[in-house]
Amino acid sequence: MARLIIEGGRPLQGTVNISGAKNSALAIIVAAALATEGECVLENVPRVGDVGTICLILRSLGVEVWFDKEGLLHVNGRTLSRYQAPYHLVRKMRASFYTAGLLLARLGRAEVPLPGGCAIGSRPVDYHIRGFSQMGAEVTIEHGFMKAACERLKGTHFYINRSSVGTTVNLMIAASLSEGVTVLENAAKEPEVVDLAIFLNGMGAKIRGAGTDVIRIEGVPSLRGIEYSIIPDRIEAGTFMCAAAITGGDVTLKNVVPEHLRAPILKLEEAGVTIEKGATELRVIASDRLLPIEVETTPYPGFPTDLQQPFVACMTVADGTSVIRETIFDRFRYVDELRRMGADIKTERETAIIRGVPKLTGAPVEITDLRAGAALAIAALAAEGTTELYGIEILDRGYEGFEDKLRALGAAAKREETIEGIDIFAAESPLQA
Repeated sequence: MARLIIEGGRPLQGTVNISGAKNSALAIIVAAALATEGECVLENVPRVGDVGTICLILRSLGVEVWFDKEGLLHVNGRTLSRYQAPYHLVRKMRASFYTAGLLLARLGRAEVPLPGGCAIGSRPVDYHIRGFSQMGAEVTIEHGFMKAACERLKGTHFYINRSSVGTTVNLMIAASLSEGVTVLENAAKEPEVVDLAIFLNGMGAKIRGAGTDVIRIEGVPSLRGIEYSIIPDRIEAGTFMCAAAITGGDVTLKNVVPEHLRAPILKLEEAGVTIEKGATELRVIASDRLLPIEVETTPYPGFPTDLQQPFVACMTVADGTSVIRETIFDRFRYVDELRRMGADIKTERETAIIRGVPKLTGAPVEITDLRAGAALAIAALAAEGTTELYGIEILDRGYEGFEDKLRALGAAAKREETIEGIDIFAAESPLQA
């Protein structure tokens, strides 16, 4: 257990370097184990908890995974030999289910627990399973495990419900080594999906259409290892943009792709924030009180669900009433914690109505999920007095060096550990070969 203590009321100033995209890294690390020739060497991999978890899962399946002294992640999939993924690790996050596509593609057999993750409502993996079945796998659900087997997956034509990123990623991984052609309709168009497709094509896959709603994958007999750099994390970038906005700060974000942040940029500008765009950087300047906005989360290129909570936090002190509609997940469980800080928020089904207040006040709060933790930290930065955020290890799952980056921007943020942890990214860690 750990907590983050933030003394609010300080405008953020300076420069922050955005880490590699967690959601992209998780998919690419699993896909790297498809290679049977050579190893994959991955750059710009964020050192976050979820990355550590996926690496440990792959290790449990026989894959060689380790960080070198330069921070590059090596994945050698030639040693993949076990088809049973451990429950105690898979239960921690949904992306761990990507190993099902990997195991079916490589070994023709997979036994993977139904995954866990953040408490943001029901997110079943039904469409992953239907996709595997349609590709020729015999699938059963027994004792909380998906058990599937096939001689070799076969190409198919599959419609993805609700443009699911997870289903798109898992079926892309599985189809890369299948027999024949797989066509995914209503596929997710997120930058992380495109990043995975570029990576797989570099390994020798034949994927076309990533970034559109129809992706065509022609299966190949084998894939080879390559070197690859993960794209920047657009959600971390959006989080720091919100932190700068709510504190009236002036922050430059380095290592970003502005095109990936079009919707959040437009909404912050609508709220009165000045944003200067460069090729790989953004400067966020906020001086006056934020203006209220209306937001509806939708699949990319729409407004990202993972930034709904940080934007709600920003609007708690806006000059007027904001309306934010969440169409993808049930993500309003954290609102009670913002209310403890003085926020005036009413929720009606999928909609949050936020009446801006002149100020928030510090309070002890509990982090309920990853992006809720970011929202509470953002609120704490603007609050009067001290806020104690409990469950900060949840935030560690997706944000690399979060409190260090805040301090570098002038925030008064201090982490207190109650139980000493293990640094899985150290050279002598269990991940080191």
